[in-house]
Amino acid sequence: MTPQEREELERVVRRLCEQGQPARAAEAAIRGYGPEILGVLLATHRDDEVADEVFAQWSERLWRGLGGFTWSCSLRTWAYTLARNVSISFQRNARFRERLHPPMPDSEALSAIAQHVRTQTKSYLRTEAKSKLAELRDSLPPEDRTLLVLRIDKGLEWKDLARVMLGEEAEVSDAQLTKESQRLRKRFQLLKDRLVEQGRKEGLISQE
Repeated sequence: MTPQEREELERVVRRLCEQGQPARAAEAAIRGYGPEILGVLLATHRDDEVADEVFAQWSERLWRGLGGFTWSCSLRTWAYTLARNVSISFQRNARFRERLHPPMPDSEALSAIAQHVRTQTKSYLRTEAKSKLAELRDSLPPEDRTLLVLRIDKGLEWKDLARVMLGEEAEVSDAQLTKESQRLRKRFQLLKDRLVEQGRKEGLISQE
C-alpha cells in the first residue's frame, strides 16, 4: 500500500466513524490494513495457526474498539499497537484461544472478512522467495523480529514504532515516546550489527 493509499484509507475510515457507521469503518480498516498486519504476525510467530488466531483476535479487537479510538495517532499505528498487544497476550497465556465472552452480533461477517484477508495475504506471501537473510532474521526472538519488520519492511517512524512497542492504545506523552524511541534505535542498531556479522559468516555479505 502506497502512502497515498494509506492516507485515503485513513480518511475513509475516519469519515465513516464520524458518520456513525462503526461496522463499515471497521470492515474498511481490516480490509485495508489486515494484509500487512497478518504479514507481521506470520513473521513474528512463524506458525500459520497461531498467526491466524492472533489475527482473528486482532480483527475482533479492532471491530469492537474502533468506536472509542481517539485518533491521537494514525489508524495504522493504533492497528499495529492492537496487534502487538494481542500477540503478547497470546504468548503469555496458553489458554488465550478460549473465548471468554459471548459471540459478537456481527461475528459471522467479521469471520468472513478476516478469512478473506488471510487467504489473499498468504497466497501473496507464498509467491515471495525466502532469502537467507530473511532466515537469519527469523532466527531472532519474536520482539526483535517485530522491531525489524515494523521498521524495515513497514517503514514505521520511530515515534509510531515506540507507541506500538510500548503497547499503549491511548494517548502517550512525548517524553515516553522519546525515551522509547531512543531505546529502540539502540536496539535496532545492535540487531543490524548482529545480522551483518552473521551474514558475513554465512558468506551472504562481502567482508569488505
